[in-house]
Amino acid sequence: MTRQAIDPNQKPVAYPGDPEVTLDIAATLGVTDEEYTRIQDILGRMPTWTELGIFSVMWSEHASYKNSILELKKLPRSGGRLLVGAGEENAGLVDIGDNLAVAFKVESHNHPSAVEPYQGAATGVGGILRDVFTMGARPIALLDSLRFGPPEDERVRFLVDGVVRGIADYGNCMGIPTVGGEIYFEESYRGNPLVNAMAVGIMEPGKMMSAAAKGVGNPVIYIGSRTGRDGIHGATFASVELSEESQSRKSNVQVGDPFMEKLLLEATLALADTGAVVGIQDMGAAGLTCSSSEMAAKTGMGIVLDLNKVPKREQGMTPYETLLSESQERMLLVAEKGREQEIFDVAEHWELQAVEIGYVTDDGRMKVMQDGLLVADIPANDLALGGGAPVYERDVEEPEYLKSVKTMPEFEEPTDLKEAALSLLARPNIASKKHVFRQYDSMVRGNTKVLPGRGDAAVVRIPGTNKALGMATDCNGRFTYLNPRQGAAMAVAEAARNVACTGAEPLGVTNCLNFGNPYKPQMYWTFREAVAGMGEACRALNTPVTGGNVSFYNESPTGAVFPTPVIGIVGLAEEIEKTVGMGATREGDAVFLIGADATSWAGSEWQVMQHGQPYGELPPFNLDLEVRLQQLIITAIRAGYVQAAHDLAEGGLVTAAAEMCIADPLNPQGMQLEFEEISSLDLFGEGPSRVLIIVEPAHVDDLEELARKNDVPAEWIGTTGGKGLGFRTLFSLSFEEMSKAYYHGLSEALGIE
Repeated sequence: MTRQAIDPNQKPVAYPGDPEVTLDIAATLGVTDEEYTRIQDILGRMPTWTELGIFSVMWSEHASYKNSILELKKLPRSGGRLLVGAGEENAGLVDIGDNLAVAFKVESHNHPSAVEPYQGAATGVGGILRDVFTMGARPIALLDSLRFGPPEDERVRFLVDGVVRGIADYGNCMGIPTVGGEIYFEESYRGNPLVNAMAVGIMEPGKMMSAAAKGVGNPVIYIGSRTGRDGIHGATFASVELSEESQSRKSNVQVGDPFMEKLLLEATLALADTGAVVGIQDMGAAGLTCSSSEMAAKTGMGIVLDLNKVPKREQGMTPYETLLSESQERMLLVAEKGREQEIFDVAEHWELQAVEIGYVTDDGRMKVMQDGLLVADIPANDLALGGGAPVYERDVEEPEYLKSVKTMPEFEEPTDLKEAALSLLARPNIASKKHVFRQYDSMVRGNTKVLPGRGDAAVVRIPGTNKALGMATDCNGRFTYLNPRQGAAMAVAEAARNVACTGAEPLGVTNCLNFGNPYKPQMYWTFREAVAGMGEACRALNTPVTGGNVSFYNESPTGAVFPTPVIGIVGLAEEIEKTVGMGATREGDAVFLIGADATSWAGSEWQVMQHGQPYGELPPFNLDLEVRLQQLIITAIRAGYVQAAHDLAEGGLVTAAAEMCIADPLNPQGMQLEFEEISSLDLFGEGPSRVLIIVEPAHVDDLEELARKNDVPAEWIGTTGGKGLGFRTLFSLSFEEMSKAYYHGLSEALGIE
């Protein structure tokens, strides 16, 4: 590339046709009066339109975390097996031995999915995959965590259909199995669905590629799809509340191409093998602006871009449009000078376009040229998170609603236990999610051992080894609504517990924090409390936070969503043969209930069935017991004592037992539980740290001794076998009754059957 010299005394100029920059127009881009003044102070002059656009996206909440970073820094962000600190790279990286590491991350695509569900969800999958393979890791699994309004709402049904198809089509076309996740239906998500996607990949840690620009004179190379006008100001769109006007902002939603992404994935991994790449970053939120400025700021270097060299698919694109476009399937990399041809050869092999569009400097500035004009000249550090981007400490105030929801309204406990059990099994939040996950290819590549619906977490073999990874996403937004700190801690614990129930040891956490408007003191209080609760649980469980995403402004004209800190977690099993699912498989095994004995109606499925929203005080949560419980489960499974394990979650004991009976609908297994007397609260109430396990008769004594050593309550409650689920003389459920309710409940609620 011919490099045009830039006079250091040259001042940026407006590109022909650009609007005049004013305080009012800055406000339309989400730039506050205070921030506008700060921009002028940084530059020592008025910004150009292009520069204002750069600042607006880089200082948006989505890119800068300006309203959340002070709280996020309080989380445990190092230790354990972490190989990079939280937020240092595109994804977290954790050592799993044998010269292998697991890269994983979860992120949101909520607002795009609200206005264009198919492309919003599809490009959410594409973006999280790029975060993983940009580091040099091959993705081996996807998970998704979804929240929608009531399923009888026609708009909700439209969103569910589009989101699920978008996730399915992108993952299936990429040949990456979607192996787990969750889906909830609550009134609070009616106007603002949540679409969070998680990707997991495997790599050799020595081949990690960093998101950093180094080496004066090293070329900056663009690789992948051409740039268009789709997705402009997508980061800004994600940093405002949804409104009646949001449907008009479909141009802010990117358009994905999974077949191009597949080529880009293979090319990126091949580039990692060359050793010619100095740094690389996905052009995700804020597009070329974010990737170039962040890579430069990370090392204190500068970068020069010539936008005339950027491959475009539309005519007449201005610098503003080119820099802010969020067109998908694009990477920006810095190559070692003199080795450019190696990059071009790899790109050509994978039929991708690769073009040198700039170079690295040592002046610490991001300079942008087009048509011979200098249109932007900004200190890169002043754009980046951790550098000069704004950091705010918001006002907090305990929400008023907490005073009213602690008191349970008039409440009726179930009296017809059988009818209650079947009605709960059919509830959309409990019923099988088969309608969703049957659209996903969960077995492609042949490494998935525990399939969706067959276990508390997915289990995926690490290719070329006998090891496996357990992985899950979890959060009960009802609990966080009732008690943000305890609810968030319980979300971390449940995610880790679900992984432990497969026999995998939890290694680290990634999170996607979905909250309302941070400028509202009551909303920010819930965020601060939830982060504190997460931190407490992560420290206790030794699962440091590897990174993640904050998604604020999840509000619509009808109100904010429940505080929803989605937790993604990955655990390691040294021997895949010793991992287990949740399904009972044979007669004559012992059934144990282990862990805590505290349950509550608060926020339970039965309680919300009556009142339409959560009420009550959460049951006590003992983190010390949780740690001992998980260690007991992992040890017992690895010792071969346990044949199946299942966390007690929504619907309590009865639904957990029923799910174990019919986990494999073609080969159900009965269970007879020996309760002469038991309260409806014990049957249907919900609480943390409770697990059902199925134990071989020969190992019952071993299990009980292990429980004593770990100081974990363990109660024998029955035996597998019979023609259904029986509670002695109380009631019984046949396989047919359970299967009809459980496997058809969601599709019927969505009007599909």
